[in-house]
Amino acid sequence: MNRIAEATEASRLVERAEDVVLLMQRLGRAAVTAAAELALADTASKNCALSEAAAAIRRRSGEILAANAEDMSAARDRAVPAALLDRLALDERRVAAMARGVEEVAALPDPVGTVIAQWTRPNGLRIERVRVPLGVIGIIYESRPNVTADAGALCLKSGNAAILRGGSESVRSSAAIHHCLVEGLLAAHLPAAAIQQVPTSDRAAVGQMLGGMQEYLDVLVPRGGRSLVERVQREARVPVIGHLEGNCHVYVDRDADLAMARAVTLNAKMRRTGICGAAETLLVDRGCPSGYLGALIDALIAAGCAVRGDAAAQTADARVTAATEVDWLTEYLDAIIAVRVVDGVDEAIAHIARYGSAHTEAIVTANAATAERFLARVDSAIVLHNASTQFADGGEFGMGAEIGISTDRFHARGPVGVEQLTSYKYVVRGSGQVRP
Repeated sequence: MNRIAEATEASRLVERAEDVVLLMQRLGRAAVTAAAELALADTASKNCALSEAAAAIRRRSGEILAANAEDMSAARDRAVPAALLDRLALDERRVAAMARGVEEVAALPDPVGTVIAQWTRPNGLRIERVRVPLGVIGIIYESRPNVTADAGALCLKSGNAAILRGGSESVRSSAAIHHCLVEGLLAAHLPAAAIQQVPTSDRAAVGQMLGGMQEYLDVLVPRGGRSLVERVQREARVPVIGHLEGNCHVYVDRDADLAMARAVTLNAKMRRTGICGAAETLLVDRGCPSGYLGALIDALIAAGCAVRGDAAAQTADARVTAATEVDWLTEYLDAIIAVRVVDGVDEAIAHIARYGSAHTEAIVTANAATAERFLARVDSAIVLHNASTQFADGGEFGMGAEIGISTDRFHARGPVGVEQLTSYKYVVRGSGQVRP
């Protein structure tokens, strides 16, 4: 490239960067204005918007699926991995589930204005701690178009404005879904800017959300792979809610029922391998009855799962390949699982503490005392007894939907729903008190 061409290209890149900055500033200003209005919106108006949006999703199902077909075709042309294709794919069932999810959010209690606590001081001051919206929430996500509906609905119900930046893989699908959300807002006479989608796939828009929109954004939520979340956590200039990875475990105790252990393990690993709540490691108590380990491994392999294991797992089934130290740390998001034999519940707890990501862990046992020891001592956002890790989902928790799973230890932990998208303020009522 000659110098004239280089200068022209450099000028074009500068102009594009300036365009993205101006675009994001415009979105930010509109979101702040909308957030101020949403914070005061009554429950009926928000529920009306959500109900109308759900109806629009059903009515426009064909358009959404057509847009998704284009996204899927483009993704296949780019040889996108199978796990990401599964997250991207929509069908009639998933679109219907999206609409139901929006309606379930509408049916939830409105958290805004809820009095969390109240008390009266000796001087007569009446103090209340009241839930309020966070403000403007930026959501950066990759291939899942359903996040558009879930995130938009949850932000709206909790009185927050949302700026959604989906991945380039799902740009058409997300746009079609976003159109339905805007229809709902307009039908309820709420500002269309309450839920905005970044209308460019330029990666500079993500950079702006991370480091150039502090005056507009109050919090960021990343939904995607490790590289995206790492970047957001590293570069964001505003608080971040989210998790880095889901290295989830199932521990089968010596007092487990084999049929239950098999069913829970298979579901935890194989129901959907590409979600963050999928089990990645199976821990089996050395004290289990003879044949348990082999039966569990055989069931996994029969279901199409590759098994990597320690020496005991390899002895139990010759089809098991040797696990390395890396396997205990890996979130496969695929039909692969690591299997290790441990000496009881305490060694299982120690393994999870060393290798886990503090996301979701399950124990299968009929021993109530062992279960309580596991539930109390495993320091993860979600711990389950005799249930699949795939229940790590806001909808399954009765929260309508979720904006993500948080492994943080402050503000929000576990599924992030409408309540977790609020903060609080103190409202103090007096009768002329002055401080001496």
